This record gives sequence, C-alpha cells and structure tokens, in this order.
Amino acid sequence: MNGTDSSEAESSGLTPVHWLIVTIAAIGFAFDIYELLMLPLIIKPALAALGGAASDGIPLLVPGSEGYVRWARTLFFVPAIAGGVFGLIGGYLTDLLGRRRVLTFSILLYACSAFAAGYSTSLTQLLVLRCLVFIGVCVEFVAAVAWLAELFPNPIQREKALGYTQAFSSLGGLMVAAANVLAAKWATSLPAIHDGHEAWRYTLISGVVPALPLLLIRPFLPESPEWQRKRQAGLLKRPNILQLFSPELIRTTVLTTLVFAASYGIAFGAIQQLPQILGAPQTGHKAIQAVAKTAQDKAIADAKNAGRPAPPTPKLKQIGGNATDAAVAKVTFWQEIGGLTGRFILAALAVVVLSRRTLLRIFQIPALIFVPVFFWWVAGNLSNPDTLGSIKVGIFIAGLFTVAQFSFWGNYIPLVFPLHLRGTGESFAANIGGRVIGTAAAWITITLSESKPPDPAKIALMGAGVAGAYALVGAILTHWLPEPKSEMLQD
Repeated sequence: MNGTDSSEAESSGLTPVHWLIVTIAAIGFAFDIYELLMLPLIIKPALAALGGAASDGIPLLVPGSEGYVRWARTLFFVPAIAGGVFGLIGGYLTDLLGRRRVLTFSILLYACSAFAAGYSTSLTQLLVLRCLVFIGVCVEFVAAVAWLAELFPNPIQREKALGYTQAFSSLGGLMVAAANVLAAKWATSLPAIHDGHEAWRYTLISGVVPALPLLLIRPFLPESPEWQRKRQAGLLKRPNILQLFSPELIRTTVLTTLVFAASYGIAFGAIQQLPQILGAPQTGHKAIQAVAKTAQDKAIADAKNAGRPAPPTPKLKQIGGNATDAAVAKVTFWQEIGGLTGRFILAALAVVVLSRRTLLRIFQIPALIFVPVFFWWVAGNLSNPDTLGSIKVGIFIAGLFTVAQFSFWGNYIPLVFPLHLRGTGESFAANIGGRVIGTAAAWITITLSESKPPDPAKIALMGAGVAGAYALVGAILTHWLPEPKSEMLQD
C-alpha cells in the first residue's frame, strides 16, 4: 500500500449503494454465526428431548453418557463435514456462476432448513436439517467474502469493509444467546410444538428471522464488477480445484487451510463446549444448578398459591431445563461480547499493521496461552458457586483472542488467491480447514471426555488440551504463511 492509495482512499467516500452492500453483508455474516453457534446452546436439551427417557422420566441422553457422546459428536462433526464438502462445491460454483447468484440460493437453503429444524421429531431428522444449514452457511461465507473484496478494490476501503462487516458476525452470537434467553423465558407462552413448549425448538426456529431482509434485498445488489467484466470479455479462466495444488499455489493452499483449522479448533475444542460444562445436570456449575432449583421451587409455590396441584415431574424438569439454558446463555453472552470486541480491534488494526502474519499473531499467541489455562481453571472450580463471575470475565477474554482470528481470514484469503480461483480457494481453506479439520476438535474433546458418570470437569480439561494443541500448531505454521501480493486481487 503506497501513499497515493492511502490518500485516494481517504478522499473517496462510500456511495449509498456501497452502504447498502456493507449493511446487508454485515447482516449476512451475523446470521452465519447465529446458526453456527446455535448448536452448543441447544444440544443438551435437544438430545434429552429427542433421545427418549427412562421409565422415571429421566432423559436417556445426558452429558457424558455413551449415547449422548455418540450423538453430540455426530451433530458437531457430520454437519461440518457436509458443509465442508458441499461448501467446496459451492466455492467452485461461486467462481463459475457468479458471487451474487450463489449468495441468494445459499441464504434460501439455510433459512428454510433452520426453520424446519425446530419441528424435528427425531435425532436423525435434526441431523439432516443441521447438515443443510451448515451447507448454506459455508457457501454463503465464501461467496460473501469474494463479493465484498471485489466490490471494494481500494485497499483501505476493502480492509475496512471486510473487517467491520465481519465484526458483526459476533453480533450474531449475541443475537442467538439473546434468542435462547427469550425462548426460555417465554417458552410456555408461545404456540406449542408437538404438544410441548421446549425453548430449544423456538431458538432453532428463530434462525429464519435474520434471513428475511437478505432474501429480499441481495438479489437486487450488483454482481462483482471485476468478475462480471472478465466474464463478459471472455477473459475469465475456468476454475479448477486441482489448480490450488499447482506449484504457484500449493504452499498458500496448504498453510491457509491448516492455520485456518487451528483458529477454529480453539473455538470448537474448548470454547463451544462451555454450555455443556456449565449446564450439565447435577454435576455442572453450582450457581447454574441453583438457578434451575429456584425456577422449579417458584413453579411449585405459584401452583400452591393458585390452589392448583404442583406441576408433574416432567413439567418441572422442563422448567428447570429452560432456566438452566437461560442461565448458560447469559454466560455465553460474554463470550460473544468478547468476540465482537476482538473483531472490531482486528478491523482497526488491519489498516495499520502491514504484515498479515504479525496481525494474526497479535491474537493467536495470547489465545495459545490463555484459553488452555482458563479451561484448566474452570475444571477445578465448577463446585464453587462464587466463580461464575470470574468465568464470565474469562470467557470474554477467550472470545476476544479467538473469535478475532476468524475475521482475519476474511481479510486475508481474498488477497492470496487469483480472481478465477478466489471462491474455490477460500472454500477449500474455510470449509476443509475450518469446518472439517477445525470443528473436528469438538469431536476429539467430546470423545476424550466420555465418562460414567458424566464429568463436566473432564470435558473442560480435555478442551484445554485439545484447544492448546490446535493453537500451538497454528502458531508454528504461521511462520511460513505467505504475505499477500498487491496484484493478486485483479489477477
């Protein structure tokens, strides 16, 4: 970036169309994370509800049990594989058919799937619908990043557009945490689904709401001008996945994929396991368990004061479960505040820190140290009700250093792959690296923490180890991560 570029960027403002584009892109990124972060919040009550119950009404699938571990691994990992594989195809189609068209269809896919998931009657049905959600999200992210990068060829505008719109991804995390809290609070007042009022179902259904403005407006926004120009002039090269492994690109492809995976591994190996750790029945955090007991006692007292019989045991369990979900969502709220803060810090630093490796290390090295230490500490403090405030502070810091890395990739990847391979290259790094290899960390943590009886402290310890291993690999490989070439965006 030279002085001329800088002065031109400072003197040129955004047009109304540009503002509309960044607004819609911000909503899209927020909705992506809204969907991806929904599973950790709803997995425990969903497995309990769809997995059946013993004769005494106690769910068969509780954290740590054999069946729970099997299905939790499946729901975390199989949709990621589906998203990775089909997302890779979506990246290819983005290069072949255009950014805007693929964006529109990907949004339609995950909006409809998210709504239908709330009406699931079996774990298999929930799994299939979550796979479709992941496919839509994975394709949408790749198409949106390529689209934004090419709509803003000015370097400073591009960095700001990509950085700040991606920062709104963490707003999606806040939105889904808030939606889960509201669903738990108002569940009994909402229309019954399959004769019940389970908060997790309403949380799943809420995923359709942010998609509505995207579906209405995005089809009318402009296509990538550079992609469109080259296609009309017959200069657009046909994308080929094998070209990612040509001598010119193999280093870029392999390293972006593995370091991207390391960023995701920190989040899914440890941070996304926190709801299961805190909200585990009987053995989770004492302060969370107290919230559930208080809600059940209040329901009994309210019934007595109204002259009604006490709610039956299954109803009381549902009330306690909804209260637990709400309390856990309030903790994860701080994780998303941290992530939002980290994304905005990265967006600001992206225009002043010229070295992309240095920019990543500002967040990568602290995450390598802090996240494992924090989850090791959580493992030893679940029985102390006074530590919940400290956990909120800790998860804020963990979210800041980890989630900011996700925004880094949206700024970095469009600059290291040529235009005709941009969607394909982004898709390989984001989907094979992040969605498959990265989210495999959740599968590893859950597998290593399997125990009878369920032990959330063991989940925290295994999460600390898995996240630390991913972070260490990422920090080492960053040494060889290529610095972008300024001519690559138009190539």
